[in-house]
Formats: sequence, C-alpha cells, structure tokens
Amino acid sequence: MRIFAKNRKAFFDYQIIEKYEAGIELFGFEVKSIKNGKISLRGSFVIESRGEIYLLNASISPYQPKNTPKEYEPTRRRKLLLKKKEINTLIGKSKQQGLTLIPLRVYNKGYKIKIEIALAKSKKKFQKKEKKKERDIKREMERETKENL
Repeated sequence: MRIFAKNRKAFFDYQIIEKYEAGIELFGFEVKSIKNGKISLRGSFVIESRGEIYLLNASISPYQPKNTPKEYEPTRRRKLLLKKKEINTLIGKSKQQGLTLIPLRVYNKGYKIKIEIALAKSKKKFQKKEKKKERDIKREMERETKENL
C-alpha cells in the first residue's frame, strides 16, 4: 500500500473520532496523475449533497497538461464511493453531533485508488497551543540528550 497524499494539518486542527475508507470517482488521466504523486489535500473537505458524499478542493494536477481536456478543472467536485448504510451513518452523525467530514490520506489498495475520510471534531485554540508546547518540550529534550552523548 503506497500513500500518495496526507492531510497533515487535519491531525493538528481536528480530533479524529472515526475513520472510513472510500473509493473516488476519477478520470483515467487523474489516476495516472495521482500515481505520480500530483495530488494535494491541502484545504480540501468532504460535503454531503442530495444523499451523496463529495470531495471538494482536492487538487489533482494534469498528468500531461497538453493532452488533458480544455475544460478540466483540477479542484473539481469528486464523488466518493461508499455503501448507502455508511453514507447515512456519516450524514446522521455529522448533522446530529456537529462533526466535520475531512479527508486524511489518499492511497492505493491493489489497483484501486482509495481515500481515508474521518468524522472529526474541531480542536479549540488552547488545545492547539498545548500540542505545540508538548512538541517543543519533546524537541528540546531530544536535543539535550544528543548533546550529552
């Protein structure tokens, strides 16, 4: 299993509650582009519309810019492929509990491109500051142990 893209900011900004695996509806040249690592999840999010779940703002650069259709949009809306029961669960929990759906990573499973999405709760500002402090303290301790050796 090869990971093509990670949403690192998601783990800092959100508290992950549940993870789900979904397929993505893609064009052939988008699959080639993803396999070359030309995908970015920065600023992307997942929404529900008319009983379906879509990925928005995930940027997939063209595989061969001169051969892609003129109307191709790199940040277009992409349908996520889940079972109806999973979709209903995600929609219900996100509306009822005030949770957010966010993409975490894009990877391959066999010959298929998959995306891991999560139900997440936004962290408060003070929680983010605490996380930064913990990281800084840990980094300082590692530096001191290296210097002492």
